[in-house]
Amino acid sequence: MIRLNDKKIEIGKFPDGTILMKEYVSKEFDEDRKAVIKWTFENNEELVALIYLTRHLQSHGINKIDLDMPYIPNARQDRVKSDEDVFTLKYFSEIINSLGFRSVRVLDPHSSVSEALIDNIIIDTPKLNIEKVIEKVKCSDRNLIMFYPDEGAMKRYSGMIDKPYTFGIKKRDWATGNIMGLDVSGMTDLINGSDIIIVDDISSRGGTFYFSAKELKKLGANDIYLYISHCENTILEGEVLTSGLIKKVFTTDSIFTASNENIEVI
Repeated sequence: MIRLNDKKIEIGKFPDGTILMKEYVSKEFDEDRKAVIKWTFENNEELVALIYLTRHLQSHGINKIDLDMPYIPNARQDRVKSDEDVFTLKYFSEIINSLGFRSVRVLDPHSSVSEALIDNIIIDTPKLNIEKVIEKVKCSDRNLIMFYPDEGAMKRYSGMIDKPYTFGIKKRDWATGNIMGLDVSGMTDLINGSDIIIVDDISSRGGTFYFSAKELKKLGANDIYLYISHCENTILEGEVLTSGLIKKVFTTDSIFTASNENIEVI
C-alpha cells in the first residue's frame, strides 16, 4: 500500500494492464511543498507506482519528499554467490536512490548491506515495539527472558533490551539451506519456569522459530511469544501457528496483510 501524506493512493489499471493513477497536487500542499510517501510493501507493482508518483510530485515542484518504507523489498537478496545470481537488492536500491528522496526511513533492516546501499537512510530500531510486547505479556510473576534465534540476532537486539537472554545456534543442511534443528546456548539455566519472547527481524514460514520453541520447551520454558518486525503472510503455512508451541505472534504492518487470531499487529 502506498500513502501520500496519510492518504491512500488508488492504483488502477488500463485495459492493457498498465497502471492508472490520479493524484491532484495543487491543493494538497503548503508553501514548503513537502511530502511524505509511506510504502508498506504488498507487491512489486507498487515500485512502479512509487516511481510514477514521485516523478509526478517532482514535476509539480514538490521536491522535499521523504519515503517511509519500513520493509526493504529484496532485502533477502543481499549478496550474490555466482555470476548467475541477480543482485536484486543492489538494483532496487539504485532505483530508490535515483528518485532523490530527502530521507528513506526503514525499520530493522535485514542486513547492513541494505543500510549501505540506500542513500539518506534513517533506521528505526524495533526497541519500542519489543518493549510494547514485553508490557503485553508480562502478566504473571514468572521470570521473562529473551531468546534470539542466532548469534546475529543476539548481537543486534541484546543491547536494546535490558533482559537476560539465551540464543540459538542453527543446524543447517548446507546443500539445501534448510534448517534441520537448533541448539540453545547462553544462560540456559534461566529457561526452566520462565516465559520467553523470541525476537528476530523477518519470518517466512517460521521454521527457525518452530525449532526454537521446541528446544525451549524441552528446557522447561512456560509461555513462549514471538516478535518479528517483518512477517510474511506465508507464516500461515508453517508450524509456528499450528504446533501450539508459541502462544502469540506479534509483528508490524510492514508486509503482513493477512489475519489470524494468534497474530497481533502492533
